[in-house]
Amino acid sequence: MARDPAERIRTLRLLMGLTQGELAEAAGVSQPLISQMQKGTRAVTDDVLQRIAAATGTPLSFFYVDPTDLPTDTLLFRKKASTSVKEVNRVEATVREAYRVAARLLTETRVRRATLPRAEGDLSVDDIEDLAAETRDALGIARDGVIGHVIRACERAGIPVVPLVLVDGEGHGEDIVVGHSGVSCWRGPAEPSLISYFSAGSGDRQRFTTGHELGHLVLHPARRANLTPKEAESEAHRFAGAFLMPRDRAREAFDGPLMLRDLAELKKRWGISIQALINRACDVGRIDHDRKESLYKQLSARGWRTNEPVTVHPEQPALMRAMLARRYGEPPSLLQSSEDLGLHPVLMRSLAPDVAGNPAPKRTDNVISLGDRIQKRPSLQAL
Repeated sequence: MARDPAERIRTLRLLMGLTQGELAEAAGVSQPLISQMQKGTRAVTDDVLQRIAAATGTPLSFFYVDPTDLPTDTLLFRKKASTSVKEVNRVEATVREAYRVAARLLTETRVRRATLPRAEGDLSVDDIEDLAAETRDALGIARDGVIGHVIRACERAGIPVVPLVLVDGEGHGEDIVVGHSGVSCWRGPAEPSLISYFSAGSGDRQRFTTGHELGHLVLHPARRANLTPKEAESEAHRFAGAFLMPRDRAREAFDGPLMLRDLAELKKRWGISIQALINRACDVGRIDHDRKESLYKQLSARGWRTNEPVTVHPEQPALMRAMLARRYGEPPSLLQSSEDLGLHPVLMRSLAPDVAGNPAPKRTDNVISLGDRIQKRPSLQAL
């Protein structure tokens, strides 16, 4: 049984963006009843839980799980100033549920987790570059090469990377981005970590987002309290650039005059956006800030700030799908896994898009996929 079914009712409201009155109306009960249950002045009854479950399409088991204790300050994502509290709460509740399920599956399927380097104290930009190189070592990636599949590299280290949608009040999926496309969270040095994204977008952006969130996992577990959100984001950006394009290779690639056509060719090779390449060239000292601004103006003039040339196909995660297959058989059932794990089917579908009864993500032609060598449905051993 859950420690507090009333708290799970609150979590469900946050997940779906519902007020007490909206949830009460959907379930056919009174708003004061929901309020009293959440305050603890009225016992939560099985009848009310069944009504709520039926009205929202949520498995009844959702209310009887023991939620993982995930402190708020270990969940990082950038948000716009205009983002509402309601949207922030939905994102946090969604990621917490994803973390709870991922952590349970990692334990039950005994996935090996690599030990990432952990930053301590004040860091210089050189320290961040070195930590990015050490992270490549920890993930079994050569220090000087292109990373063929960023998501799979994280998954082989036992870090689930999952796409997410938000569940609306009618139990449907809703794709939104709250100021940033990635979220990372952790519990402690010996506990599982999670990287999630709310919209894959272009493959180059997705790869950078994954590297950025990996940077949070390396740089901030022991240092988060001493940094402003802006400082933490800046460090994670520097880490992502260094992780995706190591310093020595970057200096080599950016040697000599740097034109937009050269950056487009580098994007093909490294799977990094032209804008990120411009920033990386500045990071390693191959261009100054004036040249950086000039290149950005040229991007804008060509309309490339919003629509860059060279398409990099989004990568597809596989670890959650593989763990579900090991736990529930091949192919894993959406309804069975949702009921057993106490997770709304829409969220389960987003965590593993091709579980039984759900089509696999479609591929499109004329795109570059740096991870095409990876099998579509690898086993846990293959990861």
